[in-house]
Amino acid sequence: MNAAIWGLIGTLVGELRDLTLWCEGMVWCSPERHGAMTGIMKSQIDWIPLSMGAIRPTQGKTLAVMQVSGGSQSFNAVNQMRILGRWMRMITIPNQSSVAKAFQEFDEVGRMKPSAYYDRVVDVMEELVKFTLLTRDVSEFLINRYSERKESAEALGKRVNLGSI
Repeated sequence: MNAAIWGLIGTLVGELRDLTLWCEGMVWCSPERHGAMTGIMKSQIDWIPLSMGAIRPTQGKTLAVMQVSGGSQSFNAVNQMRILGRWMRMITIPNQSSVAKAFQEFDEVGRMKPSAYYDRVVDVMEELVKFTLLTRDVSEFLINRYSERKESAEALGKRVNLGSI
């Protein structure tokens, strides 16, 4: 790849990381492709760091997961995203959405048509807002771990610093 493309990737990754630090909650939605979330979705999640020094940018943030598929309803992509959310210490809400035959569910301008699928997406978004509000002022308490409290930020920085590789 040439330098311009790498520069663009660096800019986008930086923006993704900044938005991850800024936000209180996230919505991850992926098409299901070959029984899994897409490679693009996984790559994007992989660019979100598990830690930045002593800061874990996703820890304690709420997460909603959804998927669309071109065929019958499945939950493979949402299950994978749910596992990743837990791995990243996010508060993954119980509700989720899977829209089957998504090509039939949108009108000519790209707006989702009224249906049970639409209602489910709204339910998921409402639940995300509720969980975000419920955990907003207590997320530090919920994610506070003994193993991390006993290690100083300086010691953690030395332990996870990959600059020596």
